[in-house]
Amino acid sequence: MRTPRVLTLFAAALVATVARAQTPAPAADLGPKVGDLAPDFTLPASNKDGKLAQPIHLSALKGQVVVLAFFPRARTSG
Repeated sequence: MRTPRVLTLFAAALVATVARAQTPAPAADLGPKVGDLAPDFTLPASNKDGKLAQPIHLSALKGQVVVLAFFPRARTSG
């Protein structure tokens, strides 16, 4: 009689562990919220003709509308 009870307890523990492992972790609080001011940053820049000689500083565009577009596979073999 002891073996079935041990197996039942083991199965219950296993089910609880699997259920806990499948519960998604809460999302980390990363990055700015909507409406927050963006921190100043510098990025290499390019246009339709290729890479620009000087990087772009966000602070140089203050007061203008800025749209950042990321194309992860552009100009790559990926």
